[in-house]
Amino acid sequence: REHRSYGFMTLEALEMLVRKALVFADGSCTFAFQGGEPTLAGLDFYRALIGFVERHNTKKLSVHYANQTNGIVVDAEWARFLHDNHFLVGLSLDGPKDIHDAQRVDASGTGSWRRVLESARHMESAGVEYNILTVVTNQVARHVRQVYAFMKRNGFRYLQFIPCLDPLDAAGDSDTALTPERYAYFLKELFDLWYADLQRADLVRGEMVSIRDFENWVGMCAGRRPESCGMSGTCSCQFVVEADGSVFPCDFYVLDRYRMGSIAEDGFAELAESEPARQFIEESLPVDEACRACEWYPICRGGCRRYREPFVEGRPGLNRFCTAYQAFFAYTLPRMQELARRFVR
Repeated sequence: REHRSYGFMTLEALEMLVRKALVFADGSCTFAFQGGEPTLAGLDFYRALIGFVERHNTKKLSVHYANQTNGIVVDAEWARFLHDNHFLVGLSLDGPKDIHDAQRVDASGTGSWRRVLESARHMESAGVEYNILTVVTNQVARHVRQVYAFMKRNGFRYLQFIPCLDPLDAAGDSDTALTPERYAYFLKELFDLWYADLQRADLVRGEMVSIRDFENWVGMCAGRRPESCGMSGTCSCQFVVEADGSVFPCDFYVLDRYRMGSIAEDGFAELAESEPARQFIEESLPVDEACRACEWYPICRGGCRRYREPFVEGRPGLNRFCTAYQAFFAYTLPRMQELARRFVR
């Protein structure tokens, strides 16, 4: 990218985004905020958002809100606002203090773990719906049992685990980027723990721990479509809007070459039909011959395009975690099929 950051979105740009999104949407519309750190825009920014939606929702659409945050500024006032306006929050937390603070520090070098836990307690007290988002580095993978026990001990029941990747422009330069070997170990250990808990959980009392990827794969064993776009096998257009109004197809690819247009100049229908949008989707379509021949392709589908970088001769390569997924599916498939029969209706 030529410009690394555009700062905060103006209220004028926010209102234009809301107005055009509500014109384009059919039935429902979701406004999801990521960063950087989206809470730094301040509560007044989000209060304005709610007002703009009320003003422009002339079609009476079902409108949903989401926010992905590091939790540093989420206090009791923030939590009340998030609850009252039905935000679904993704809170970044990587496990116990020593693990989390090793990779999440503030500008002074101080770990953020204690403040993140305080944010979680504020949201719990206010009744906010939230998930825990954990970035799986090699260190997290090594300590998967400790991380899972910590989540359960603190009452965190909705978990997402996101593999740590090298930057697109610096492949192989990261010490924390997850290796396939570590990821295979992580997935198998985590599934064993989760499966064992399912056997003894009192589901009526809400004791089940939800792990997004596992639930998607179990659903796929029952013939359901995955709700996670990275499991669908091809890309779709997600409409990621930068602070300056530029629009991109995916939060992994907010890059100049995929700039679809701007909300200042284009409607969402035009953005969806733009050449960068078409190119982005078409680039995700080729399937590696090794994938086509693989027994796990029906459930793996090649994985997220981002995991298939770098491209080879203009085509996505094998998923960087291919061997991890092969080992995982071979280890867990009978149990996932059993869970599909038990829980998926």
